[in-house]
Amino acid sequence: MLCASFLGLGLSVAIVGPTFQDLATNVNRNISSLSFIFVGRALGYLSGSVIGGFLVDVMNYFLLLGISMSATTVGLYLVPFCKTAILLTVMMSIFGVSIGILDTGGNVLILAIWGDKGAPHMQALHFSFALGAFLAPLLAKLALGPTASAENHTESDFHPALNRSSDADSEALFGVPNDKNLLWAYAVIGTYMFLVSVIFFLFLKNSSKQEKARASAETFRRAKYHNALLCLLFLFFFFYVGAEVTYGSYVFSFATTHAGMKESEAAGLNSIFWGTFAACRGLAIFFATCLQPGTMIVLSNIGSLTSSLFLVLFDKNPICLWIATSVYGASMATTFPSGVSWIEQYTTIHGKSAAFFVIGASLGEMAIPAVIGILQGKYPDLPVVLYTSLGASIATGILFPVLYKLATSPLHRQRKEDRKSEDQKALLSSSGLNEYEEENEEEDAEKWNEMDFEMIETNDTMRHSIIETSRSSLTEPTAEVYNQYPSNALVFESSPFNTGSAHVKHLPETRTKGTNI
Repeated sequence: MLCASFLGLGLSVAIVGPTFQDLATNVNRNISSLSFIFVGRALGYLSGSVIGGFLVDVMNYFLLLGISMSATTVGLYLVPFCKTAILLTVMMSIFGVSIGILDTGGNVLILAIWGDKGAPHMQALHFSFALGAFLAPLLAKLALGPTASAENHTESDFHPALNRSSDADSEALFGVPNDKNLLWAYAVIGTYMFLVSVIFFLFLKNSSKQEKARASAETFRRAKYHNALLCLLFLFFFFYVGAEVTYGSYVFSFATTHAGMKESEAAGLNSIFWGTFAACRGLAIFFATCLQPGTMIVLSNIGSLTSSLFLVLFDKNPICLWIATSVYGASMATTFPSGVSWIEQYTTIHGKSAAFFVIGASLGEMAIPAVIGILQGKYPDLPVVLYTSLGASIATGILFPVLYKLATSPLHRQRKEDRKSEDQKALLSSSGLNEYEEENEEEDAEKWNEMDFEMIETNDTMRHSIIETSRSSLTEPTAEVYNQYPSNALVFESSPFNTGSAHVKHLPETRTKGTNI
């Protein structure tokens, strides 16, 4: 359902381009005077990203996404009925708020459900957006058919309409558009978004805020340089999205004015950029199952840097332009979803954090193309668009190693400290065991020595008593000696010499036993 919602998001964002001429006709304005509706939508998108970042932390995910898609549905239904430029701009701003909330909430929900395991799901989510953006012009042409939007209008063609616009503006703010195909194009997409929003509301039965809070608490982790990582990721997405939108927007005019291509060839060059972009986002769903997000970012940076360098060096070679544009579109495809999945591996991304780097991407989408448009007008002979692509590739190529260093350095330090503490514990335990064994050996040796001294003392006592008995027996008469002969024989069997010899044999054995222990 998230992929379905982002498919609708891509349709909603991209439908304005192919219907822009019809919207201008509907409000009786020319194209150049109505371009500020894109500014209104961009400002609304920024506001929606900020609002969504706060709401996603306090509201149920499915309820928030359902409400934002319902608001998008209302905006899509009302846009064709706007009869004034101011009302259309206001409606586009409200429309931008709703899609900004949907974009932020969808990315955060992917991370909340799958965490750092959600790289394939994140790639699928953004592939759905690219697919919707690819289908929107086809749907618009199929629904609108051959209308006035397909013709070449000049500014003079609208002067009569502008003369009649004051009366039309004063009559009504809303009205049924003259071109019913314009109404059906927005109605079809709005109905699709409404059906998806209903299914999100049905998900509320099986979800609870307590389970979401418990899951987020269990998987919460915060990097040591959390704020620095977010700021650098803000800049990373600023340059990346700015370069992506700039090249996709200006490659047609660059090819016709600078490279000398025909309009059909320039249109094909533009199509191959977005075609390889969408195709590689689809393939990235499978690549993400076997490759880490950091690896995919490195490969994307290498591809974008190499291709943009070739574009700058061979800016007028048609073959090189076709090949390098294809590689550049493929290289830019996976960077944004891989970046979101990569940062989740090191620090938990909540609503405010996601809104912060989404704002960076939005600012890059607004600021860089506007600046490049001004510079291209001042320096028409220079390939400013290609210089922008190369500069953005260098910037992202420098920023990501810094991001990786900040994200992993505390982990390496902590691992070293853990290993050091484990080694210290092992040394302390081994030294304690050795000391314990040495103490036991000393105690055993002392016990054996005490036993030896006791044996020596008992033997000396026995020796002295036997000697005194033998002396007293020699002083007695011979008869008594003769009568006591058997007892003396028994005494001589345990004479001092025998006892001493027995003790001499026993003592070394006991000492040897003590030393062996």
